[in-house]
Amino acid sequence: MNAKILGSELAVKFCDKCGSYMRGTSAGFVCSKCGYQINTEIVDVVKITSRSNVAVDVLDTSKSEYMKVAKICPECGNGEAFHTLGLVSGEHAGVRQERSMERFTCTKCRHSWTD
Repeated sequence: MNAKILGSELAVKFCDKCGSYMRGTSAGFVCSKCGYQINTEIVDVVKITSRSNVAVDVLDTSKSEYMKVAKICPECGNGEAFHTLGLVSGEHAGVRQERSMERFTCTKCRHSWTD
């Protein structure tokens, strides 16, 4: 693990020789158990800003691109909604799980719900 100074806060460091917690000092780190010392370098952090005139494409993801279905909105009673299908994936206890999720959005009041 490398020692780093971030602003005025010292990063956590453990001794390479005995594994004990090392105290941060102005010069670096000192092991409270065996006395091993690590001197850290002072590094200036400089923010580099880029001013490029590169064009950025913005994609329109309006609701009108989604498929309309006959579904009654639970909020306003409108009989038409946009239908989207999403894939949700995750991992629990080392087992990867994936499931699909249907979402409906009312074309009139924009209320969103799942069945």
